[in-house]
Amino acid sequence: MNSQLELRLYDTLTREKRTFKPLDPNNLRMYVCGPTVYDFAHIGNARPVIVFDVLFRLLRHVYGEKHVTYVRNITDVDDKINARAVRDFPGLPLNEAIRKVTEKTANQFHSDVAALGCLPPTFEPRATEFVLPRPDGKTDMETLIKQLIDRGHAYEAAGEVLFDTQSMPDYGALSGRKLDEQLAGARVAVDAHKKNAADFVLWKQSSADEPGWESPWGRGRPGWHIECSAMSAAYLGDVFDIHGGGLDLIFPHHENEIAQSRCAHGTPTMANYWLHNEFVHVEGAKMSKSLGNFVTINELLADWPGEVLRLNMLKTHYRSPMDWTLKSVEESARTLDDWYKEAGDVHDGKLSDRVLEALSDDLNTPQVIAALHGLRGSDLVTFAASLRFLGFFAESAAQWEGRKRKASGVDADRVNALIADRTAARARKDFKESDRIRDELAAMGVAIKDSKEGTTWEVAR
Repeated sequence: MNSQLELRLYDTLTREKRTFKPLDPNNLRMYVCGPTVYDFAHIGNARPVIVFDVLFRLLRHVYGEKHVTYVRNITDVDDKINARAVRDFPGLPLNEAIRKVTEKTANQFHSDVAALGCLPPTFEPRATEFVLPRPDGKTDMETLIKQLIDRGHAYEAAGEVLFDTQSMPDYGALSGRKLDEQLAGARVAVDAHKKNAADFVLWKQSSADEPGWESPWGRGRPGWHIECSAMSAAYLGDVFDIHGGGLDLIFPHHENEIAQSRCAHGTPTMANYWLHNEFVHVEGAKMSKSLGNFVTINELLADWPGEVLRLNMLKTHYRSPMDWTLKSVEESARTLDDWYKEAGDVHDGKLSDRVLEALSDDLNTPQVIAALHGLRGSDLVTFAASLRFLGFFAESAAQWEGRKRKASGVDADRVNALIADRTAARARKDFKESDRIRDELAAMGVAIKDSKEGTTWEVAR
């Protein structure tokens, strides 16, 4: 561990930037809510994946790779998944259709986030594997629900098991929503069988054509929130260091996770630090299918290398709203083209102290990128090592250039032949023909540069 370094993180629960102190420096634990695999991940989903990948890398650097456990779950039981399965595979039994939907979308998610330069988490549990008691004794949802009932924090009503929010005096601390201020019907369903409007479902009944598990409360399926309480405890224990996710998860998801976990385990906290990333807008507007600006990671990867998307995401601090624009992506692509050309084949350096200091200040990635620009002009060895640490420079400079040309559909042999023709035209002082060939190359998306050593070319972004 680097004892000189003070890592400071903004904690949503206390609403302040706090010095990070692990529960156990030899066993640092982080949980981040992963995807609900009913559809391909969009660019907003990419933000927490990239942000918490950077934090994972930083923690491994500070505390040692073997001392950091990162859990990111997959939600593969959800009513949206059921609806998608019925729509996409109408002829199949529902359980088979659900499996097809979740396998396809989970595989695509893994492929997409790997292309974004993200390390795999230490563990990636699937919700369906933690519904019932397990042979290995790891925490499961049914047992947690039983504990909540036994401790007086949950009750059965109308075939459901519900969490009793009145049983927890400080319910609402994470989001700042006090129970007596929550109006019935405002983001919480109001049902006659609930004791309080804010009570939420732990277990609900399943009809014959819905996925379900036999439980003490009949055949049914878990509520969304109990899944993460079970999976985090299964791998990280009753209390752990960091819980992360998008801003949209603060209420009700993370609020309800805290309630379930603390009340089931009898602990004063669930996680010591709560980190949340801000939203991503696209071209100045909230992303939505109706506006036509809903863009998946997979669609973007068809046009851009994953490292371009990664850099573009890190240009904005994770706690600031981000506007994803074509102009900013093009700028990120030009920056990476330059960085690869300068240092893509440089090895054997060490992480820059300036980069480490910026990361240690609540993951200040805009400051990191400013530090990188400074290193590019002064210390290419440290520059290259720092970029590799951050998940860049996964390929050689030649591979990067080759991929760029391939993606653009440029015929390299045709370009080289035209450049040879242009060189010959210039030698005979046929400047009209030389200019014509330059224009033809420009129309192909190729920029050329003349120097004493000859003519070089690259794909123009």
